[in-house]
Amino acid sequence: MDVSSDDHVVEDHHKHEEMEEEMAVEEEFPHQDHQLKGKKKSWSKLRRYDSLDVESRSVRGHVHGGHGSKGWSVILHLAFQSIGIVYGDIGTSPLYVFSSTFSNGIIKHNDDILGVLSMIFYTLTLIPLVKYVFIVLRANDNGDGGTFALYSLICRYAKVGLIPSQQAEDREVSNFKLELPNDRLKRASRLKSKLESSQSAKYFLLFATMLGTSMVIGDGVLTPCISVLSAVGGIKQATSAMTEDMIVWISVVILVCLFMLQRLGTDKVGYSFAPIICIWFAFIGGIGVFNFIKFDPTVVKALNPQYILQYFRRNKKEAWISLGGIVLAITGTEALFADVGHFTVPSIQISMCSVTYPALIFAYTGQAAYLRKHNEDVADTFFKSIPDSLYWPMFVLAVLAAIIASQAMISGTFSIIQQSLSLGCFPRVKIVHTSAKYEGQVFIPEINYLLMLACVGVTVGFRNTTRIGNAYGIAVVFVMTLTSSFLVLIMIMIWKTPILFIISYVFVIGTVELLYLSSVLYKFDQGGYLPLAFAAVLMSIMYVWNNVYRRKYYYELDHKISQDKLKEVVNDTNFCQIPGLAIFYSELVQGIPPIFKHYIENVPALQSVLIFVSIKSLPISKVPVEERFLFRQVEPKDQLNVFRCVVRYGYTDVRNEQEPFETMLIEKLKEFIRDEVWFSQRENNAEQNGETFEGRESENKDHVKAQVDEERRREAVDREIEAVEKAWRAGVVHLIGENEVVAGEGAGIGKRILIDYAYNFLKRNLRQSEKVFDIPHKRMLKVGMTYEL
Repeated sequence: MDVSSDDHVVEDHHKHEEMEEEMAVEEEFPHQDHQLKGKKKSWSKLRRYDSLDVESRSVRGHVHGGHGSKGWSVILHLAFQSIGIVYGDIGTSPLYVFSSTFSNGIIKHNDDILGVLSMIFYTLTLIPLVKYVFIVLRANDNGDGGTFALYSLICRYAKVGLIPSQQAEDREVSNFKLELPNDRLKRASRLKSKLESSQSAKYFLLFATMLGTSMVIGDGVLTPCISVLSAVGGIKQATSAMTEDMIVWISVVILVCLFMLQRLGTDKVGYSFAPIICIWFAFIGGIGVFNFIKFDPTVVKALNPQYILQYFRRNKKEAWISLGGIVLAITGTEALFADVGHFTVPSIQISMCSVTYPALIFAYTGQAAYLRKHNEDVADTFFKSIPDSLYWPMFVLAVLAAIIASQAMISGTFSIIQQSLSLGCFPRVKIVHTSAKYEGQVFIPEINYLLMLACVGVTVGFRNTTRIGNAYGIAVVFVMTLTSSFLVLIMIMIWKTPILFIISYVFVIGTVELLYLSSVLYKFDQGGYLPLAFAAVLMSIMYVWNNVYRRKYYYELDHKISQDKLKEVVNDTNFCQIPGLAIFYSELVQGIPPIFKHYIENVPALQSVLIFVSIKSLPISKVPVEERFLFRQVEPKDQLNVFRCVVRYGYTDVRNEQEPFETMLIEKLKEFIRDEVWFSQRENNAEQNGETFEGRESENKDHVKAQVDEERRREAVDREIEAVEKAWRAGVVHLIGENEVVAGEGAGIGKRILIDYAYNFLKRNLRQSEKVFDIPHKRMLKVGMTYEL
């Protein structure tokens, strides 16, 4: 089809599907009159995709529109909570920014302070405020943020996933749909086609997503270390008896206590921490205003970016290196996006604009005013600039704020690991939802324990904030740069943003971030290697798990059982039919998994009702319960009580929290049977009696026939449901494939290490699938099978 302009492109993919369906109806009934065609069209709209090996059929359900609107009281409550959870990290940056920027403790020219203040001001304005609060937060995935949220949006719009588990019904999930503007489609279509046709682009997107995830987890390790060490180190101003060793071990005790509090959950921790951070922002903002008025109100000149240029002219390479200290002013900014799933976009925007941003600007302005009169105090700017009468209250507040700062990235780490786990990119760990009131607030015990060990190790190993700051800067800027790269793809493909706006974004935000990235990488050998080492370890784990996960899926896809083979097995007279219901679990959404063949070769008995359940994660945050189950009954329906079911979850969905999975499955199956039998009978009757629409003799005959048909449908539904309920009462057996994976014959040394050692080591030490679905052990049967990959 030749498209000459954007206006000629079909706006909505669903309209295109509807047109194709109507064309199919025309082909199927070419000689019927318009009345009959109209009826056929109305029935065709009920028809869903119907292929065991390709797609499944869904149970009718209600439509949900994502999160829905939240009342202002809830938004304001969440805004208050977010102050305690999200902004602790960026809020404690004034503890160390000026000392890290002038790392040698010397200010060569008094106007250098204005240059640094100007860079801090414009960096805070461009990155946290403009980029994240007003642009990036719009790219949330049904309320959830982070690197995987951006990746999931791209996966939904373009087929860049590496596992062929996409189904047409996925687009019908209410949260899945993307509301798109209808202009600038050519540019979006070209980019989409390039991504879908390039295997290397798909791998690169997954790699970039894993890298961003690893760096955020690295933030979760480094934030507690630098924040707590900086705050506790302030006690040196009060007593010289406090040695570096004592500061390190006090910090370690505080960190251990912090991680022990995590099991209480974001909700309780947020309400506990929010008042403290509010007081912290009030104090640093107030002290900033006091210092501004008392020492040098002329620092307001820093609003002029000319002082930045003069700073670089005077200091040249040293100015460029000092950017690694200035970037610490925006540490924790990624928490704005990563933690948005714990709150809402409006709540984050309100708290940032009304509390955090003004307080930080006042704090840095006040410190700069103080330094203009006391250049020699730059190494301890924060505590030196505090009025003597407020020293001890601010010290206590600083320690508490540092503890809370750590909470921001820890919460973000939990959220992003939950997302990566659900999309097959992280080994199974236990996800605990800590709030029944607010969605998305999670705690992961295993990760919490590992983060605690890593934080203690870094604190004891590095011992001071300078080297940790070098490492921290790399992690922060890497994640920001990756977020910008993904955001540009979303702007082009999904938002259809005007090209001038995209160019402006890349030129302004992209240039700033790349400049900071070049600076922090310069300090690679001075501690900057640490986040990259963390990322290498985490990405190795994620790569091993995801790679073998995909290999297993393709193995099952290549060895799936055909429909004819299934009929042959079920109808085989050598098999004993026993009352009961058997549920086979697998991740394969197309066809019957090979584990079934392995089972029947060893057990010559089958239950009267079989359900093949495929567990599938969609690239969206949540799937409404009514839209979660897709069913299809295997043909021939009058001989087999065999069903296929695809159970779909979003990456933040809680599995089996409200009621047992088995109960939900059976109830949804009965809903499907009511829908399916009604539909089949209605369609069959229409095909058998098509001519009566044109020449029926009387309304009475038609009315009587309709009553008879309705009665038949009701009886057929009752028979089907009774068969399922009878099998359920007789007992349910859960059959889980205990798959052992080994490298196939002739595999190279790399493949053998990947599969035989790395993957199997992770699998042996992780949570099993029956724990995920809370399957009762008394009714669980594991079927062992070896996959040669």
